[in-house]
Amino acid sequence: MIISSDISQAAAFLQANDVVAIPTETVYGLAANIYSEEAVRKIFEVKERPLFNPLIVHLHSIEQVEQITIEFPEKARLLAEHFWPGAITLVLKKNDIIPDLITAGKDTVAVRIPSHPVTLSLLKEIPFPLAAPSANPFNRISPTRSQHVAAYFRDKIPMVLEGGACEKGLESTIVGFENDEAVIYRLGSTAPEELEKVVGEIRIRNKKENTPLAPGMLAKHYSPKTKLYLVDDVINFVNNQENKKIAVLSFQNSYNSLNIQHIEVLSMKGNLEEAASALYDSLHKLDELDVDMIVAERFSDEGLGKSINDRLERASK
Repeated sequence: MIISSDISQAAAFLQANDVVAIPTETVYGLAANIYSEEAVRKIFEVKERPLFNPLIVHLHSIEQVEQITIEFPEKARLLAEHFWPGAITLVLKKNDIIPDLITAGKDTVAVRIPSHPVTLSLLKEIPFPLAAPSANPFNRISPTRSQHVAAYFRDKIPMVLEGGACEKGLESTIVGFENDEAVIYRLGSTAPEELEKVVGEIRIRNKKENTPLAPGMLAKHYSPKTKLYLVDDVINFVNNQENKKIAVLSFQNSYNSLNIQHIEVLSMKGNLEEAASALYDSLHKLDELDVDMIVAERFSDEGLGKSINDRLERASK
C-alpha cells in the first residue's frame, strides 16, 4: 500500500477501476468510480459491507449534482448553497445513470461536495464522481488519519491519498426530503441547529433502520473491538466494576479511580467541535490498549453533543 499526497497517482488508480482511500474534512473515505461496477463492488468487498447499505457520491460542483439527480427541492438547494463544499449530504431523486449498486436499489442517491482541498482537486482531475463510504471495515471505528486506513487494509487497497488529520472528525450530516420537509437521516458533523437556521424546523429520523434510507442508520456501527459502555455517571459505573481494567473516554473531565488504566479527554476547554474532531482518533487509541472495557461519558444532548452521543450509542451495541 502506498501512502502519498500524489493526486495524479490516485487518479490513475481510480481510472484503472481500483479503490483508493481519500481524505475528506469528515473522515477518510474508500473511493471508486461510480460508473464502474467492478470498482464499486471492490468497496463492498474490502469493507465487508452489506449491499443493502447505500453509498455516498462525492462531486466537485452543484452542476455535477444536477447531472445525476432529477429533483432538487428548494430546501435542498438552500442547504447546498449554504453548506457546500462541506459536511452535509443530501438525499435526492436519482437520474437513471446512477447504478442501483450505489443506491441499494432505491430511487434516491446521497450526494455531497466535500471541502477538503486534496479531494476537491482529485474530483476535478477525474471524469467521474466517486462513491466513498468511510474507509474502515463494516461496523468498525471510522478513520480520521491515513494511518488508521493503513492499519485496517494493509495490502487490500493500492493507495491512501494523504490529506492529514480530518478537521471535523465525524461523518457528514445526511438530510433527506419528505413532502417538502427536511429530515435528518444521520446526525453528523453539522449540528441540527445549524441546519435549522437555513430551512427552519427539521425532524430527526436516524434510528435503527433495517433497510436504511442512507448510510449510518444501522443500529450497530462505529464500534471498537473492545466492549464500550456509554454511561451518565462515569465514577459510579467504574467503581462497580471489580477487577476490571478500564479506559475512559471523557468530554472534559479527568477522573480518578484505581480501576481506570487510561483516560482520553476530548476537550479540556469543553468545546464540542474539538471533541467531535478528536472522537474517533481517541477511540482508536483506546482500542489498542490492554483493557477489559471502554467507558464513555454521555454528552449533553444538544448541538454536536447529539451527534457524538449517536456515535457512542451505536458503538456500544
